[in-house]
Amino acid sequence: MSMFCFQCEQTAGGKGCTKVGVCGKQPVVANSQDELTCALIGLARAAQGKSAGKTANDLVRQGLFTTVTNVSFDSDRIKALIERIHEEKNKLDLAAEDFAPSELWSGDTDIVSLRSTLLLGMRGMAAYAEHAAVLEKENPEVTAWFYKGLNALGEEHTAEQWLDLLMEFGKINLACMAILDDANTSTYGQPKPTKVTMTVEKGPFIVVTGHDLLDLKQLLEQTEGKGVNIYTHGEMLPAHGYPELNKYSHLKGNFGTAWQNQQKEFDNIPAPILFTTNCLMVPKSTYSDRVFTTSVVAFPGAQHIPDSNHVKDFSALINKAIELGGWPEDKEFTGINGGKELMTGFARNTVLSVAGTVIDAVKAGAIKHFFLVGGCDGAKPGRNYYTEFVQKAPKDTVILTLACGKYRFNDLNIGEIGGLPRIMDMGQCNDAYSAIQVAVALADAFKCGVNDLPLTLVLSWYEQKAVCILLTLLALGIKNIYIGPSLPAFLSPNVLNILVSKFDLHPITTPENDLQAILK
Repeated sequence: MSMFCFQCEQTAGGKGCTKVGVCGKQPVVANSQDELTCALIGLARAAQGKSAGKTANDLVRQGLFTTVTNVSFDSDRIKALIERIHEEKNKLDLAAEDFAPSELWSGDTDIVSLRSTLLLGMRGMAAYAEHAAVLEKENPEVTAWFYKGLNALGEEHTAEQWLDLLMEFGKINLACMAILDDANTSTYGQPKPTKVTMTVEKGPFIVVTGHDLLDLKQLLEQTEGKGVNIYTHGEMLPAHGYPELNKYSHLKGNFGTAWQNQQKEFDNIPAPILFTTNCLMVPKSTYSDRVFTTSVVAFPGAQHIPDSNHVKDFSALINKAIELGGWPEDKEFTGINGGKELMTGFARNTVLSVAGTVIDAVKAGAIKHFFLVGGCDGAKPGRNYYTEFVQKAPKDTVILTLACGKYRFNDLNIGEIGGLPRIMDMGQCNDAYSAIQVAVALADAFKCGVNDLPLTLVLSWYEQKAVCILLTLLALGIKNIYIGPSLPAFLSPNVLNILVSKFDLHPITTPENDLQAILK
């Protein structure tokens, strides 16, 4: 059986996976995901001119989220989701037809490129919208745009019209990130700078990975007083900065590094791992019996924790932790550079609360440049670029970071400027919203445009949430972004040339050359 998938940075040969996904996704799963995408287009067609309703809205978000890289490896669950989508579609319009899977990745190269870029960006936005929805926050404009975008995927457009859709989508994704930011901060409080240990204490524990903070909150509530400690992993690290999560004394620290190292770091771990969103790799036999999934995450044979109106019972997970028992003694771990402690919690409120200090430091020449170095991490060679870039950045520069790309350097101690650490972790990938708000505030303070600030974005990408964030940055007119470690396979040469010429998008080269070009 053949397949086609080129949505992630590690796609085979930089062109596309056709036999099996580099992520481990089998052809039957890839093809089921294509059918799911085409069924969602059918649902959007059926909803035109109607009020789709909550069930359809939930299916659109969850269906798109299911197709994000490293989320679902279970074709049976995907097919069950397709059946639910068809049921809902038939309630709205029996005559509405699904898009043909054979047409999803075929056609004129540039049109396929533009259509795919929109689809992949929408998949990323769906993840953010779902995280907000479980906290009862929804933006009607974002919801409506999912239907508009899905319908657009099944229609013919000129290249110029596709580009207009991409820019419109980028602005809608900003609204989506804003509603998620509001959902998180209104529920868990404004993040505060927090030191996080990488040492795991003796006794039973659970590792929580992914992005969903509500899952972590419910697990903390259900483990309180039971002698089971909780450790974040990957993109859950920023949870430590939220007061309403940090208040739990058994939220002890962070385990391991970025998602792509899990098969090594989870090897024979004496504890269960809860996967709340994307970032699941094919589990090794040495720990597959202790993998738990929830939400749209799925792997055949893994224990899945369902929910009822966003309420979940983690008893099976907790009992597994008690059964496995953890390590008999405290176990010390380090980051990839040998550091034993991490910092997080530098969201926009924290950074803007010291804006006066920052502005004075810039005016005095103590801070010459800001870099936002972050994004998705991955296993492909070339990602040490980001470690070297931070290490070689001049001492009068500040490094803002977010998402799991920060694990390349977030255990480094590169000093302070005016009492502020030179590396400031702003949070998860969706917290690009915080970074944008900081940039806008600084531009206002200096009475200039964002592109006139001494600020450069140096991004690493892997999956679809990075795609929607890039489209948001471009839609806001932000230029001179450096992106790597390789360019997306779904960008045709002509589309790439348009982005390079219009937005001064730069593929990364070497840290030395790029720093020289930026700081000249």
